[in-house]
Amino acid sequence: MSIEVDLIVHGAGQLLTLAGHGPCSGQAMDDLGIIADGAVAIADGRIVATGTSAEIRSHYRASHTWDAAGRVVLPGFVDAHTHLVFAGSREDEFERRIAGASYLEIMAAGGGIMSTVRATRAASLAQLIEEAQPRLARMLAHGTTTAEAKTGYGLTTADELKCLEAIHLLNSSQPVELVPTFLGAHALPEEYRDRAEAYVDLIVNEMLPAVCQKHHSLPGNGSPRALPFCDVFCDEGAFDLQQTERILRAAKALGMPLKVHADEFAHLGAARLAAKLGAVSADHLLHTPAEEIAAMAAAGVIGVLLPGTPFGLGQHEYADARTMISAGLPVALGTDLNPGTCYCESMPLIMALACRFMKMTPAEAIVASTVNAAYAIGRGTDLGRLQPGFVADLLILAVDDYRHLAYRFGTNLVQTVIKRGNVVFNAPPVSGG
Repeated sequence: MSIEVDLIVHGAGQLLTLAGHGPCSGQAMDDLGIIADGAVAIADGRIVATGTSAEIRSHYRASHTWDAAGRVVLPGFVDAHTHLVFAGSREDEFERRIAGASYLEIMAAGGGIMSTVRATRAASLAQLIEEAQPRLARMLAHGTTTAEAKTGYGLTTADELKCLEAIHLLNSSQPVELVPTFLGAHALPEEYRDRAEAYVDLIVNEMLPAVCQKHHSLPGNGSPRALPFCDVFCDEGAFDLQQTERILRAAKALGMPLKVHADEFAHLGAARLAAKLGAVSADHLLHTPAEEIAAMAAAGVIGVLLPGTPFGLGQHEYADARTMISAGLPVALGTDLNPGTCYCESMPLIMALACRFMKMTPAEAIVASTVNAAYAIGRGTDLGRLQPGFVADLLILAVDDYRHLAYRFGTNLVQTVIKRGNVVFNAPPVSGG
């Protein structure tokens, strides 16, 4: 007797299951677990079974079916690093960079992060939500079904909590699932210029406890849901290693999982600190030495690489993904969506950049955008794979070979997006190759 399910997606030319356990590292990053003529059975928003179309259709029946028509089916993309919530834009700085101004020069002149901080502080909660919604719609259309979302453009307790609430409300009002991160240590506010330690005191003594309290007070945020991540921008022109460690240790004492912006512009030792403190991820990693890569691999830290950022800055130096993968470090990818250095909502473009400038294979880029990205945001046990028990987040591409995702760029190959078993995006079909 056939088992009743809600949805069967069948006829996948390549069904990329990425089946397995734990984050992928080394050679495992090239294994996509492909089933030819594959199918997925879905019930109650989760995957019940995968197999060939003949196997699934002989054991399951569904009230709804979806013919993938020989195309690629794979897990929804997980964007492991975004600065989603902000007001305004910084196209003027883009022109200044073209003319030769550096990121740090723009920041020292009162631009950069602080420009967005001023706009975000002036914006209402409703305005922040309104500005973020179209970004999320574009992310969804390009295949992102889950994303990390940082605060960090408020830099006062009240404005950071406003950004956190915006993330919560956005999470419940549209299909892309959001995982919050508190980034009060994003930059030193103008009112704390030359008083960095006083601002660190504010973060440790007031902001962190307020974030935990706010999180528990939001509707639907009961005790089973993890607290937001705590992240620190540890780099030249931001927070030093000692300040970073103080903030992260205070967050860890409150039960918050940890992340760190590390080695984007200079090497300060933040990657080693991530390993020492048991951070879930260290992100950017453009200037991370081999011994700190090994330390992260040994400690189980995920390396989140953001090739859109050096591309957005017009730089020629990218993270050394090949050394990281050879060292056994699980590598993830994210857009670093932000208004200053990387206004990008497309994970497929990030994958294309990762292959060209970090020499990742197309398969590694997919693993980094699904399984490993899910682990980088604390969701690796139920997202990023097509296997029984996992959330039914699926993409159907408009092509029959997964390598097209990185081979082509500037074109959206995502045809259909399924979130928790429901079709939430379906593009008009386009004929031809």
